[in-house]
Amino acid sequence: MAVLTFDTFKRQWLKEIEATSISPTVKAYQFARKLFAQWKDLPVTVDDLVEWPSPVESGIDYIYSEEFEEEKDNQASTVWYLIQSKYGTRSSDATSILSDGEKVVRNISQFKYSNDDAIMSKFGRFLQPNKSESSPSSRLILVIATEDTLTPTERSQLDNIRTIGKNTLGVAFDVEAISLETIFANVVDDSISFLLKTKITMEGNLTSSGQNILVGSVSLPSLYSFLKAYRGQTGDLDQLYEKNVRRFLGTRRRINKQMRETLINDPAQFGLYNNGITLVVKDFEPQKQGYVLHEPYIVNGCQTTRTIWDIFSQRYESAKPENPSLAQWRASAESGIVVVKVVRVGSSGEELLAKITRFTNSQNAVSEKDFITLDKGFQTFKQQMAAKYKVFLEIQRGGWDSQVAFQSQDPKSEQFVEHANAFDLLKVYGAGWLREVGTAFGRNLAFVPGGRIYKNIIEDENNNFNIDELFAAYNIEKAADQSDFGRGAKKATRRLTRYLFYLVTIDLLRDVMVRNNVPVTNKSITIAINKLVVVQEAFSSLIESAIAVVDEYMTQGEEDSIFNEPVFIDEFNKDVNAYLKWNKLGQPEFSPKLHALLAINKRTMGRGQPSPRDLIAQRIK
Repeated sequence: MAVLTFDTFKRQWLKEIEATSISPTVKAYQFARKLFAQWKDLPVTVDDLVEWPSPVESGIDYIYSEEFEEEKDNQASTVWYLIQSKYGTRSSDATSILSDGEKVVRNISQFKYSNDDAIMSKFGRFLQPNKSESSPSSRLILVIATEDTLTPTERSQLDNIRTIGKNTLGVAFDVEAISLETIFANVVDDSISFLLKTKITMEGNLTSSGQNILVGSVSLPSLYSFLKAYRGQTGDLDQLYEKNVRRFLGTRRRINKQMRETLINDPAQFGLYNNGITLVVKDFEPQKQGYVLHEPYIVNGCQTTRTIWDIFSQRYESAKPENPSLAQWRASAESGIVVVKVVRVGSSGEELLAKITRFTNSQNAVSEKDFITLDKGFQTFKQQMAAKYKVFLEIQRGGWDSQVAFQSQDPKSEQFVEHANAFDLLKVYGAGWLREVGTAFGRNLAFVPGGRIYKNIIEDENNNFNIDELFAAYNIEKAADQSDFGRGAKKATRRLTRYLFYLVTIDLLRDVMVRNNVPVTNKSITIAINKLVVVQEAFSSLIESAIAVVDEYMTQGEEDSIFNEPVFIDEFNKDVNAYLKWNKLGQPEFSPKLHALLAINKRTMGRGQPSPRDLIAQRIK
């Protein structure tokens, strides 16, 4: 089997950016947007990735906020990302990394915001001393985006920036460095991966229990040192979780509040309340005070270790160690431990690894559907989409870039022209078929394994969800792309209405089905769409009707527009973005103008010879 090289992947990944005849600043924007989106497993067109004003002066290209909930009281926490592009002419040497990092910290400490911009206003309130907009677990992370992995000298400057940031900003400040090599390592199959052969020392009381198992305990500071050493060696802590079923969730997760409270208030007792962690390694070798772990992966304990990481990176690395309460906390933390199991699986232990991952997670809150990356799930969908529809199903951001690079390197391999991202298609299906349009636009958590809508789609036996649904969603998504829906759309009516378009399209189709006595179920809608796409005239008539509804609904001055929706005026203070992300959007009682407009257009679809309704009906009957 041919091996995909990083150089080939890099050339393909950068091809679109370098081919455009635009300014270096815009290219740097495009680079940062694409790299960050793939790192966070977001659509490249993500609407909430907002350009920062005057990037040259501030050292910031984009700002992005990610909200999640804490368990027990559902308190919202926010991670703010400030993205700094080092693409092209922007130097990424050690000196410039430090000076540009200092520039960011300096500008954020002097940040002044205007209430005219919702994102900037919210960020400004987050920075206020009383932090009224954030919970104690909210964080601020500077993300430095580079083409190649930073050298050890360059990476050492990140610690200097962290220290400066913690000294200057009254927030939980951190720095991450991401690169094309980070994406390559995450998406390329292990058999052809260039992944660094990591060797990290774990100090602790570990003893052999059989030939291939170590069991024991590790102090909280030692575990933090292990995590810190791993990030220092690889540049990306997330690689440590590549074998974990929760890796698919990324940071779109609930935070275990009790775990945080124990670590903050009584870390010495942490080992009594926590189930511990499990690592798999290629090999291990004893040292004086522990073991060197070869190519370690955490397969159970992702939340545990990330919570420890978050707390310790704030408190253990604090720039003010003379604080008495902090000194007392550190003394208590020294006594805290985590129960650890290390399993040696060798260099070819994928089947054993999968079983370990499944069984070590089976006793906790991980849903059976969280094993999607280990079981047939979307891996099978990926194979079936390729075989039946000749579409490459991307199950992780960056996978398509990797595939195209591999096709270029090996012309004899299967050559795909079309591709779709699995997570995006779940959201298309949720917005259209399930009418969860506001949730699809505004929140990802409901669509990840274990999420409410994910369960409705995948686990509901009545849906019988398979690649036919994915292909139907793909064609609706492709129609939205071809009709220029998205933040960069030339028509203002289509910039925030991609998911609304999905809802309207399926709603118009339902009406045609009802009028022609075609039973309406989720499965019959899928069948109807896949029949329609074969006849371009019939499919286009549906799409054009849906576009007309969306354009009119988003046009100020039209009688049945969003601007005349009572709730939009009274409760959302005419905030279009917030209203379109509302989980009740599209329900008749909350969006009466939308439904009045739909009713008019449903009647209009019956006019003409042949009418759009006739064209669609002839195909789906």
